[in-house]
Amino acid sequence: MSLRLYVPGDMCSVALGADEVCGALAIEAAKKSMSIEIVRNGSRGLFPIEPLVEIETAEGRIGYGPVFPEDVPALVAAGLFEGAPHAKRVGKPEELPFFKSQTRLTFARNGITDPQSFDDYVAHGGMKGLNRALELGPAAVVEEVLQSGLRGRGGAGFPTGIKWKTVAETKGEQKYIVCNADEGDSGTFADRMVMEGDPFMLIEGMAIAGVAVGATKGYVYIRSEYPFAVTAMERAIETARERGLLGRNIGGSAFSFDMDVRMGAGAYVCGEETSLLESLEGKRGLVRAKPPLPAHKGLFGRPTVINNVLSLAAIPYILAEGFAAYRDYGMGRSRGTMPIQLAGNIKNGGLYETPFGVTLGDIVNVIGGGAESGRPVRAVQVGGPLGAYFPPSLFDTPFDYEAFAARDGLIGHAGVVVFDDTADMLKQARFAMEFCAVESCGKCTPCRIGSIRGVETIDKIAAGEDREANLVLLEDLCHTMKLGSLCALGGFTPYPVMSALTHFPEDFGGPKARLEAAE
Repeated sequence: MSLRLYVPGDMCSVALGADEVCGALAIEAAKKSMSIEIVRNGSRGLFPIEPLVEIETAEGRIGYGPVFPEDVPALVAAGLFEGAPHAKRVGKPEELPFFKSQTRLTFARNGITDPQSFDDYVAHGGMKGLNRALELGPAAVVEEVLQSGLRGRGGAGFPTGIKWKTVAETKGEQKYIVCNADEGDSGTFADRMVMEGDPFMLIEGMAIAGVAVGATKGYVYIRSEYPFAVTAMERAIETARERGLLGRNIGGSAFSFDMDVRMGAGAYVCGEETSLLESLEGKRGLVRAKPPLPAHKGLFGRPTVINNVLSLAAIPYILAEGFAAYRDYGMGRSRGTMPIQLAGNIKNGGLYETPFGVTLGDIVNVIGGGAESGRPVRAVQVGGPLGAYFPPSLFDTPFDYEAFAARDGLIGHAGVVVFDDTADMLKQARFAMEFCAVESCGKCTPCRIGSIRGVETIDKIAAGEDREANLVLLEDLCHTMKLGSLCALGGFTPYPVMSALTHFPEDFGGPKARLEAAE
């Protein structure tokens, strides 16, 4: 009987040497005439211990990490294949504080199962949601999603159920489900982890959406920088067709739904839903004016549901366990759990799924362990490159859509990027404007021209040129971009700029003002 080992095959772990670790393990096993089976699972989500090697033992899976190729001979000699003690032995991963304190609904299988095994997926609760959806019927499924309180996990938090209800009630011979997997925000990787570590969950969520609104075709739009996710999804889709999860009469029902993968070309603006639709249609990714809404006139002019990966990945749990099981987590209008991604200058970089309501301070200092550099945390940006910078004085803010909005912030895709006290916030504000200028589709003037003028104005402030007048000009420019831009790229760029101005004014006063502030 073979000894089973688990070594993540996700992009992050492979970048750290996971493939070479597998090769080294095979060599050491051959030396011992041992038969081993290596399962390439997804990452569990704590990056400081990746690549994580897990050994299946009588007491459960025992982890060692981080394990690099050069570590393998000594680890095997010390008894890795038997789960023996070692400095790199982390024990049962699920018992580590980082994982033990999580509430994993969406990421319950990530790092546990073989991502490409449909049987493994079913054995760990997969397909229950779709089977129940087929029993309930379209109207009842839409109602379940409405009652769950699920909101879009990529932007302003629009209620998913309302979007589905609108598409369901819109007449059309052909309807579509489009999954926005163009995960381009800084500090975000949850979509990638889902697609690489639990692809059948996303497929099941899209199939349920198809049943609910009467759509028979779906597309997953994945950014070109995610080749591992593209491969994982394409393989899983093929398997899903073979096993009856996709195609005609899914699950033996009267419903039909199929889907394909489409790859984006690396444009950040194609993460905006209408620009994404243009790209899917083979056109340049330009933002569409609304109305009409995509729910009425979306892909190829047909009614279309557009949700991001985390929204669709939450659906199987909601249908399997009932809306109340999901709705009972969270606070206020922010229901369920949120997979928070910790990045930047932080000790415990990784993915942490928890109900809404935990404070930003606990996320950074307790869960994240503070700055990796050991220096004081100066700023935290939540919501990608267009999110606001929050200083420690706002660390009492609950992780909640309305609480963040009340303090001129965004949750967005829940990427949390940490900066220590060496960060120059004027440079960060300039980066936001420059990012917008580079990534703008160019359709609207406030975004196309405003961002360029923003860079120029910040450069003048940095040079001490007519500082007070240029600060007023910068604020006026931000106001114009926020209210006049067609989409969130130009409309949200003022958030990081204005938050840097508001909370870190000393960085906009030149070297002397910065020195005086430091003293």
